[in-house]
Amino acid sequence: MTALFNEYQPVTLPDKLNIRNIINVYEMLHQNIKSGKSILISIPDGAEADLSFIQLIESARIQAKSSGTHVLMSKPAEGSVLSVLKRGGFSETFSPEDKKFWLHEEAIQ
Repeated sequence: MTALFNEYQPVTLPDKLNIRNIINVYEMLHQNIKSGKSILISIPDGAEADLSFIQLIESARIQAKSSGTHVLMSKPAEGSVLSVLKRGGFSETFSPEDKKFWLHEEAIQ
C-alpha cells in the first residue's frame, strides 16, 4: 500500500475537524481535488471531529470520483472520527467501498 500512497498528494488536516473550522478543511480538500490530484488524507491523533467533517469527506469522495481522482485516508478512522461514524449510524450501513475507505477493511468475497 505504501507504493500506492506515493501516487497521492498528501493532505494533513488540522486537529479541529468541526463546524467551527470546517471551511478551512473544505478549502484544503477542494484545492487539491480541483487541481486534479488524488489525495491522501492524514488525520492527526486526537483530532476532534463532528458530523460536518463526515459530511465534507463524503462530499469530497463524490467530487473526486466524478472528476476521475481518488481520496484515501492514510490510516483507518479512529477516535472521535470513528465515534461520529458510529453515533451517526454510518458504520451500520457502510458499503464495501465505504469500509475500505473509512476502516481500511477489504470485503470478503
